[in-house]
Amino acid sequence: MQFLELTLKHFGPYAGIQTINLRPETEGNPRPVILLGGMNGGGKTTLLDAIRLALYGNRAQCSTRGNLSYSDFLNQCINRNTPPLEDTRVELTFEQIQDDKLTKFKIVRYWKPGDIKDTLSILIYSEIVTDWWSDKAITNTWDEYIETLLPVGISNLFLFDGEQVKELAELETPPEFVIGAIKSLLGLELAERLAVDLEILVSRKRKEIAGKKELEALEKIEQKFHDITADKELAIEEQANLKNELDKAQKNQQAASDKFIYQGGKIAADRAQLEIQLKDYTSQAENTRNRLIELASNTLPIALISPLLTAAKTQAETEASQQQAQIAQDVIKQRSDRLLNYIGELSLNPQEIDKIQNFIDRENRELEQQAATDTPPWLNADKTSIQQLENILIHQIKSEQKDTGEQIEKLQNIEAEIDFTDRQLAAAASPEAYEKLESNVKNAQKTVAIAAAAWESANRRIEELDKELTKTQKELESYSSEYLTVRNSQHVINSIAKVQNTLKLFKEKLTLKKLNKLEAEITDCFRYLLHKTDLVHRVAIDTQTFSLSIYDSAGKPVPKHRLSAGEKQLLAIAFLWGLARVSGRQLPVAIDTPLGRLDSSHRNNLVEKYFPSASHQIILLSTDTEIRKIEYDKLQELGAIAHTYLLKYDPSKQQTIVEENRYFW
Repeated sequence: MQFLELTLKHFGPYAGIQTINLRPETEGNPRPVILLGGMNGGGKTTLLDAIRLALYGNRAQCSTRGNLSYSDFLNQCINRNTPPLEDTRVELTFEQIQDDKLTKFKIVRYWKPGDIKDTLSILIYSEIVTDWWSDKAITNTWDEYIETLLPVGISNLFLFDGEQVKELAELETPPEFVIGAIKSLLGLELAERLAVDLEILVSRKRKEIAGKKELEALEKIEQKFHDITADKELAIEEQANLKNELDKAQKNQQAASDKFIYQGGKIAADRAQLEIQLKDYTSQAENTRNRLIELASNTLPIALISPLLTAAKTQAETEASQQQAQIAQDVIKQRSDRLLNYIGELSLNPQEIDKIQNFIDRENRELEQQAATDTPPWLNADKTSIQQLENILIHQIKSEQKDTGEQIEKLQNIEAEIDFTDRQLAAAASPEAYEKLESNVKNAQKTVAIAAAAWESANRRIEELDKELTKTQKELESYSSEYLTVRNSQHVINSIAKVQNTLKLFKEKLTLKKLNKLEAEITDCFRYLLHKTDLVHRVAIDTQTFSLSIYDSAGKPVPKHRLSAGEKQLLAIAFLWGLARVSGRQLPVAIDTPLGRLDSSHRNNLVEKYFPSASHQIILLSTDTEIRKIEYDKLQELGAIAHTYLLKYDPSKQQTIVEENRYFW
């Protein structure tokens, strides 16, 4: 199956007649992707709804229908500027193999304001007369015919949106539409239908063999069974409504809590604690300032004249050295004279005596130079004073400078905390506003509690009805077994019991066999889409709930909460992709908002691996933040894009125009 063209006339925000070419090819070259870009509210989802509506009519699962009747929904889809005498229509053209040849079909649905239903016409293109002709036989049996091409039960596997994927990614067990699609694909609904048919046959046989009195009692029990079944259906509907109310109440509660925090309610509730913290910070700041004052009253200020003190220390040491040289000069001269006299007595060589004399003279001159000075000493510092000055310069000043730096840094940190606390207190809600915000939160919590209690009550009601149904069914079985008199009917009933057991075993084995194949497909798809190929070795499916479990290469389960939001979404896409592949049907895939919550790596995997491979025809409905320029360029580089369209929405007219060969860039 391949979509060729979608035409809208006065449908939703699309005024007039607008046609979109959906052929997955460019100049005869196959290219699977048809890219339609539009901002939120610009009509992307409307296009997906139009395709569903064209295919399934009243059975279409359209996003904006809700609880509306079909006629109300059709009237809602009429463009606000539609001329009074013109109709609204949706036309979908597609190709399909029929009778071993490729055949073109055109689905036409149209209606006018006030119509209680639409008019359907199925046209088939004739190569002989090169024109369309109406096939009344297919038109009259269209609901049955489309089920052979794209059953509505599995349509959501091929026509889905990002919110649907998001819901599937977050749920522990698949939603009902996926479970139904799984059963349909695996052929399980046939076994279930056969089980129901066998029960009906048993019921008929029981009526045939029961006497008049027993028949009345049996019918009474059956009526009770039907009444309980009807009550259960109503209870399930009420449960769904209560769940919606609970979800809405929880959203309101979250909004009230967010508003409570955003408008300073939480800070106002912590005001007393914040004021204590502020007082403590202020006290710490005061103590730190006192410590700085104490440091400033000691030797720290003389650090400002450290160069001058260093020069004074140098001068004092120089003077001390000169004084020592002067004292030693005379003593050394006398000793040198005695040494020369002694050397003369030794009868040494005159040359050697001269060398000794020169050495002693040179030493004396150096000592004289050291003791000589043009400037008289003016400091006259003693040794103790010099050592004290050295201790101040080398140790005391540096220690106090380090201590001062630490105190200043500590004071800055404390002042930053004081400033932050002051700003928090300034942002706190006033007592009147706090009281109102707190009241809103409490009311929202109370509403949630009431809604939760009502929902739980509905759940208990359904459980009670299930117990009554089980009890009534046992009454039916025990009652009929007491009054069976006709041998043939008895044989049929006994045979049916055996068939039911066999059918149950067959269903279990069939489920296991089919699910094994489905598990393999989903595992392949998930590993193909992931960039962390070592994360998952196998994906398993529970045979009862159809929930997914992930196992690593060591055979250990990988908790779903360990997956990132993007990995969960890829798992959901792999789930849908695997189901589509197991179906064995060559069908188009349409995706609305395909890349929500994915990081760049997962986006690349989806763009490079899924879009070009998911089907022979991929219709992507995207905003500018999903299929961005980088993804657009990658798809162009891969040669995957056949057509691009820009859904240009005019807010003043509340209308959308489809511009061909355009995108956001």
